[in-house]
Amino acid sequence: MDFKHLVNTRYSVRSYSSQPVEEEKLMLVLEAACKAPSAVNYQPVKFYVIKSPGKLQEIFGCYHRTWFSTAPVVIVVTGLHSIAWKRGSDGKDHTDIDAAIAIDHLTLQAADLGLGTCWICNFDVEKTSKTLGLSSGEEPIALIPLGYPSDENIPVKKRKRLNEMVEWL
Repeated sequence: MDFKHLVNTRYSVRSYSSQPVEEEKLMLVLEAACKAPSAVNYQPVKFYVIKSPGKLQEIFGCYHRTWFSTAPVVIVVTGLHSIAWKRGSDGKDHTDIDAAIAIDHLTLQAADLGLGTCWICNFDVEKTSKTLGLSSGEEPIALIPLGYPSDENIPVKKRKRLNEMVEWL
C-alpha cells in the first residue's frame, strides 16, 4: 500500500470480526514493531501476544468496553524503564517514546495487511500487570486489540490543519 494512502485510511477499529488472524500476518506485525527505532537502540519494549480464550477473557477485564472483547488477539505493550535510555541533561526516560514508535509501526503494518487495531491507554494498569505477572520494573503502556474489522465504514478523520500544527521559522 502507498504510505500516504496508508496513513490516511488507518483508523481506530472498535468492532472486530470473528475471523482469526493468520500466524504469518501476526508475525509480520510483530516484526515491524520490533524493527522500530528506539533511543540509543536500547529497545526497552516487550510485547505480550494474547490469543488463548482464557487469557483473552482475563485481559478483556482490564478495559471494560464491549467492543474490546470482539478482538481475536490483544497485544499488550510494556516498557522496561530499567533498560531505557535516559537523557543526560535532565534524566528524561524515553521508554514511553520508544514504545509509542513501536506501536505506530505495529498499527501501520497491521493496516497494510488489512487488519485493524486500536491504541488503548485508558485501562486498569494494576489489573493488567497482575494478569500478565509483570515484575515491578515492567509497565503496561498500551493494549492493542488486533483483528479484522467487522465494519467496512472507515470514519472521517478529524485532524487539525497543517498550519495549526506547524510553525515555520
